[in-house]
Amino acid sequence: MEGLLAGPFWIALLVLFLGAMVRGQATYWLARVVTEQALARTHPVDGWRAGLHDWLQGEGPQRGRAAIEKWGLVMIPLCYLTVGFQTLVIAAAGVMRIRWPVFTLVQIPGAVAWGLLYATIGFAMWGALLAAIAGSPLALAGLLAILLVVGVTIVLAHRKKQDRTTEV
Repeated sequence: MEGLLAGPFWIALLVLFLGAMVRGQATYWLARVVTEQALARTHPVDGWRAGLHDWLQGEGPQRGRAAIEKWGLVMIPLCYLTVGFQTLVIAAAGVMRIRWPVFTLVQIPGAVAWGLLYATIGFAMWGALLAAIAGSPLALAGLLAILLVVGVTIVLAHRKKQDRTTEV
């Protein structure tokens, strides 16, 4: 990435914009095609297919869909300013089968904003964070502790969900 950022600003912006567009389009089309095929033709009960089927009908895409339904298509470009929620909104657009030309047009301002953010302060901020962590054993220990807490929380939530589904 340093080579990209060492060149002219417009090249970095263009590459980041195109990356955001490709990622958004891939997420949209993956969600759209998988939704159409999986929900219409399958009802898996185990394995990764069942997990994907459950995810498509689960809380994550529903939150993205609810945001689009409540706030309209403006959520698509705005989601590019978030972390995590971006994928949910874009996948929800695919799940909802929003027409491709409309999705693409409303995606463009968000991809430009994402590119501008990362071409200016985004990578510098990540670099500073990594340098601070690498130079401080205490910061590294703090990061590892946070990752451990997040990991344990995810595992416990998954086990709790499995326990609820086996009780039924």
